[in-house]
Amino acid sequence: MPGVAVVIPARNEAERIAATVTGAVTLPGVDVVLVVDDGSRDSTAQAAEAAGATVLWHARGRGKAAAMETGAEAVRLLDERDNVSRPILFLDADLGGTAAQAGPLIKPVAAGDADMTIAVFASTVKLGGHGFVVGLSARGIERATGWRPTQPLNGQRCLTRFAFDAVRPLAFGYGAETGMTIDAKRQGLRITEVEVPLAHRATGTDLRSQAHRARQFADVAWALAWRL
Repeated sequence: MPGVAVVIPARNEAERIAATVTGAVTLPGVDVVLVVDDGSRDSTAQAAEAAGATVLWHARGRGKAAAMETGAEAVRLLDERDNVSRPILFLDADLGGTAAQAGPLIKPVAAGDADMTIAVFASTVKLGGHGFVVGLSARGIERATGWRPTQPLNGQRCLTRFAFDAVRPLAFGYGAETGMTIDAKRQGLRITEVEVPLAHRATGTDLRSQAHRARQFADVAWALAWRL
């Protein structure tokens, strides 16, 4: 059985990336951990490498979806070298030590029972209107496919190489997860939601956080516009 590749898109996550990588390395079956540094201005890359990840760089920020594609392409090259087809587990860079609890996302895919798993965090924190973007994504996915996911924007996902290729090209930026779900459902791929005890940094209510939500909203809306 092939190992599992973990791909972690990261931008300016020097404070948490080492703990995230350390947790990912311990996951059962994982033999590759790649961090894609998407134009960070801090020491994200150095911290990730010191923690045991292989680091790929974007010279400038190209967005989350581009980082995911870069990581998946690197995994494809490793698969060709090793003559295997690894499942890909995408994890957010700010999970910290909770990344070590992501194993349940792998099991249904490795067992052949699902083509894609999506995490449902056992505990969530909602601040500053984030639910508005979540609602937009959930309603759009339901309209497009008839299925409403519990946490449509959750970036913690495991999927087969076949499934990843089937949902490419990814929707731009933060619209990636919304687009992946719609495209997978429309092609009859099996999606399983899995509750996991993961947690990432809660988004605040300051101006920077609000700007982040605005980018999310725009990217999700764009992903839906191309699919509805």
